Amino acid sequence: MSEGPSFDAAMERRFQDYLEDLGAVVGNDARRRGLSDYMTGLLLPGERKSMEPIAERLDSGNVSRRHQSIQHFVSEASWKDGPVRERVLGRVVPAMQQRGAIEHWIVDDTTLLKSGRQSVGVAIQYSGLVGTTVNCQSLVSQSLVSLSLATGAASMPVACELYLPEEWAHDRKRRLHAGVPPHLTFRTRIEMAVDQIRHAAATGLPRGIVLADAAYGGARTFRDALRDLDLAYALGIESNTMAVPAAGAAGPAPARDRAAKVQAGAVRVDVLARAWGARDWRTVSWREGSAGQLTGRFAARRVQVAPTQRRDHLDPEEWLIVQDAEAARDRRFWLSSLPADTPLEDLVRHVKGRYRVEQDYRELKQEVGLAKFEGRGWRGFNHHVTLCLAAYGFLVCERSLFPPPRPAEADTDGAAQSILHRLAASPHRPHDHA
Repeated sequence: MSEGPSFDAAMERRFQDYLEDLGAVVGNDARRRGLSDYMTGLLLPGERKSMEPIAERLDSGNVSRRHQSIQHFVSEASWKDGPVRERVLGRVVPAMQQRGAIEHWIVDDTTLLKSGRQSVGVAIQYSGLVGTTVNCQSLVSQSLVSLSLATGAASMPVACELYLPEEWAHDRKRRLHAGVPPHLTFRTRIEMAVDQIRHAAATGLPRGIVLADAAYGGARTFRDALRDLDLAYALGIESNTMAVPAAGAAGPAPARDRAAKVQAGAVRVDVLARAWGARDWRTVSWREGSAGQLTGRFAARRVQVAPTQRRDHLDPEEWLIVQDAEAARDRRFWLSSLPADTPLEDLVRHVKGRYRVEQDYRELKQEVGLAKFEGRGWRGFNHHVTLCLAAYGFLVCERSLFPPPRPAEADTDGAAQSILHRLAASPHRPHDHA
């Protein structure tokens, strides 16, 4: 007997339960209806995820009224993002843990390309999407700056904030026009990431090894903050990072003399790696990709990062991990605070763990509509981000119910979206009120 219809009905019931749970924290019936409409629209198939196309797919005979209702809920209504995001995490994190323990906290940022200069946070800044400096909107939580929790099978952003460039932070007129809260001051992406990590640690989220690229890992203040929070890390660094091999670190000496000796003995990490012999390098596979096992040549040694002119002591001993390349200039470098007896295979698996957040952002942008928001204000943009995370959280929960697909197999999201396509006509969805 086919299990299709009962499976469809079960997923539909789970979606309605999810909407009701989130709706409990947004307020009145009109807001709950707006949340249901917008999240359903974000999950329906189709490339256009902005408000008017969503309204047309939900109610083709009453597009204007439905559009106005959705626009009010997203861009103008005063519901708070924090409680909705907390409710999402309260469902998603336990669902993820059903298939494995939280292993990583991944710091990242992403850019949302914009055609105009009026949207909140837009500035001339680097976009990894196109590999150049462009006029773009940044999230980090970008330049969203974000913090994601990841297991071996799933990941989910738990913090995601719009980076406000200095030219915005110090421009009173632009802030007022966009509705930027008065208490917000300029923060670098690193400061934003540290604040997110501190908040996650303070709220008791399951701890993991912190992963980040060299834009974060290369900052001593970032690594210091992680050590202060007793969080292990595996972070990208630049090839010009200065370090001392652990076995050759300077012995006890007065601080002033010791700093001078260390500075004289410090070597760039790329220079250190060039001196390693053939026996230092090993071939390691770290995961299965769509075309088979991902494999490379790696080496790791214990080092201590050298002090800068403002500091007179070495960093604690840690791992320097290097991935080989045909050209020495293309080698990649990481620092990790994992224990000295950590096998190379585990070190490589951790430093290569950031791919999950790249998948998250690709799906958030392409499937859920993160990059499709057309509003210009602070409130509307942040509401949009929250609702995109909530919609994506439902997909993460659904994935947790089934064995993870192999890389060559079809993703489960297509099935989820085809079932959600029927929600617009479902008699269980909230109805309009006069």
